[in-house]
Amino acid sequence: MCAIGTANPPHRIPQLQIADFMASALELDEAGTRRLRALYRVSGIEHRYTVLPDYGRPNGEYEFFPNTPGLEPFPGVGQRMAAYRRHALPLSVQAVQDCMRQLPEVELSSITHLITVSCTGMYAPGLDIELVAALGLPGHVQRTCVNFMGCYAAVNGLKLANAFCQATPDARVLLVCTELCTLHFQKSHEDDHLVSNALFGDGAAAALVQAQPAVTGPSLALTAFHCDLEPDGHADMAWHINNFGFEMTLSSYVPRMIQQGIGHLTQRLLADLPVQLADIRAFAIHPGGRKILESIEQALGLTAHDNRFAYEVLRNYGNMSSATVLYVLRDLLRTLTPADTGAPVLSFAFGPGLTLEAMLLTVAYGADEVNELNVQNEAVVTS
Repeated sequence: MCAIGTANPPHRIPQLQIADFMASALELDEAGTRRLRALYRVSGIEHRYTVLPDYGRPNGEYEFFPNTPGLEPFPGVGQRMAAYRRHALPLSVQAVQDCMRQLPEVELSSITHLITVSCTGMYAPGLDIELVAALGLPGHVQRTCVNFMGCYAAVNGLKLANAFCQATPDARVLLVCTELCTLHFQKSHEDDHLVSNALFGDGAAAALVQAQPAVTGPSLALTAFHCDLEPDGHADMAWHINNFGFEMTLSSYVPRMIQQGIGHLTQRLLADLPVQLADIRAFAIHPGGRKILESIEQALGLTAHDNRFAYEVLRNYGNMSSATVLYVLRDLLRTLTPADTGAPVLSFAFGPGLTLEAMLLTVAYGADEVNELNVQNEAVVTS
């Protein structure tokens, strides 16, 4: 993975301002509003991005939701999918452009595979075909869509990209994860829905995967993957299409289940590798929520500093489903130097099922940069 680009919609809204929108939409009384604001304050989120400006406006100035008490008639699936189709393509293009700016030596015409990932919208001909036209990709580019798998889907996209590169060494794979989670606000007083409404934001991330490291700057080699299921969590994290958008179930038991399963998942990932957990100093964990991050720290003996990239993404963006772990990897990439070459990076993501995904990445640099570092080190020793 040679570069990661990201993009967010223009509407960046403070978390407590979103809480005020939710309290109004749900027609909560004073006590209910206080409880809701407390939930938003402890979420670990300060801002979220959305394609809908309504979340930062009072009733009477809405563009998507009805300007009525209780937002009736509440928007249905068709209206939400129409909004997804309007916004998904331009956001995806911005993320790709941000990615490709980091790789001036790579032409878009050289892309051999395109993988699109999303669980927040569907249509056909879809985002993959629209991206081919918008980016000027070759019409024969091989397209794959990973849909409706939830927050761990970027890992499946990277598995596919890795397989393509192993099968065809000169493959260049463009992975694009685009999620417009805020289209799916559920007007419900159930605890699961209140939590979901408090966590999710909108964003897109694009990554370029090829067999060789980038000419300049750090890359991340996709070294190993392991997936597991916690069947007892089948009903605790789920994603269903209903009459009023896509309905997320995220129970309070999820952090505990992840805590119980994450140690075994890590052992299985590393079992056949010359790497132990104690050797790993860099982590890129999907910030599904503050309690999930804390549960993983307790289970694996990590610190909040180990998890700093995940907390930063959660604070500034919330949970953007599949795109989120790529944001964490982006921030980690920015801190790497040639001296980190060969260092292992441990990454996790989670989703419906309850699905636990783990991957081990290795920091890589082009030969020229590594050789230059070695020459510099020799000069230091000589002097």
